[in-house]
Amino acid sequence: MGMISEFKEFAMRGNVIDLAVGVVIGAAFGKIVTALVDKVIMPPIGLLVGGVDFSKWAWTLKEATVDAAGNAVPAVVIGIGEFLNTVIQFVIVAFAIFLLVKVVNRLARKKEEAPAAPAAPSEEVVLLREIRDSLKR
Repeated sequence: MGMISEFKEFAMRGNVIDLAVGVVIGAAFGKIVTALVDKVIMPPIGLLVGGVDFSKWAWTLKEATVDAAGNAVPAVVIGIGEFLNTVIQFVIVAFAIFLLVKVVNRLARKKEEAPAAPAAPSEEVVLLREIRDSLKR
């Protein structure tokens, strides 16, 4: 079997296609969550805290300067607000995945809990039935 045919067989398996669809949907969902956090959740929180724009909230370690040659040296900053936005995005995505896994597990459990065949009667029940049947005669 040639390498091309092996690759074609690998790529056409259901798991690979499912994974590709999951990655594309996950990327789109990530963009939705980013927009939700940046444009919907954080502005009201910033307003409540005192008009702070969290996306621009940063801790400056060194101010921007100009070196001897006249080139601008950018400031050294830690983007606390961007980090906070990313943490909130992660929590939202993790919660959504948790809910999805919970639903999938519930559906899988329902399939497993199909009605099982009734258990065989115990020896006592069989013996009592035999006694009953012999008394009827």
